[in-house]
Amino acid sequence: MGESIARDASTVASRIPALLNPAFAALSGPHASFAEVRGNARVYPSDMAPFLGLPDEPTEQDWADAAELIGRGRVVAIKHPSLVVPELFKVDLTIDLVQFVAPPGLGLEDAECEVLGPDDVPEMLSLVELTDPGPFRARTVELGTYLGLRRDGELIAMAGERYRLPGHTEISAVCTHPDHRGQGLATRLIRAVAAGIERRGDRPFLHTGTSNLSAIRLYEALGFTVSSHTRVTVLQVV
Repeated sequence: MGESIARDASTVASRIPALLNPAFAALSGPHASFAEVRGNARVYPSDMAPFLGLPDEPTEQDWADAAELIGRGRVVAIKHPSLVVPELFKVDLTIDLVQFVAPPGLGLEDAECEVLGPDDVPEMLSLVELTDPGPFRARTVELGTYLGLRRDGELIAMAGERYRLPGHTEISAVCTHPDHRGQGLATRLIRAVAAGIERRGDRPFLHTGTSNLSAIRLYEALGFTVSSHTRVTVLQVV
């Protein structure tokens, strides 16, 4: 599988630098209205997402602004393929990721997928706690369109939009209740979310951990290609 990832890696991210620094691109662009800002540092509200955005090559002043913006006790995460973290911060965790971009025409409408909103957040949080697809918080649903599938009224699978960059939107929070896996629900939701992204002229992309081989197999089967290998660094102010 690792050889497949390396072989399929494209130059998409190098041609579109925003893909290499999605939080900064989103919070400086389509998600600017959500941004908490100090200097060049940007961060989502803590009840929305943990992501910090800094310029591609952050200066000492950028890091100092980030420390002032975040303050002590708040844990944030930054996606960057290679990052030297200054002594102002303590690194709690690093996770290697693969970033994929969707093939043209991936989207497919699905009448059974319902739009999820604020009233659905308690169920969404319960599903996330059970399946651990990555950060999802009380206001994450505000970042874009989230879709869900239900059985007997119970939310059993969901996916939605997180980072929105100029020309690209991330598919995120793809998860299925363990009792309902193996039915193709994730594929249906990914394609349904992609349909909405494509309608407005954006191209879907997504991330997964390099060790999540089942997700990698799914994305490759759907025609996604690797745009970059990156890393998420979880940190806090010392």
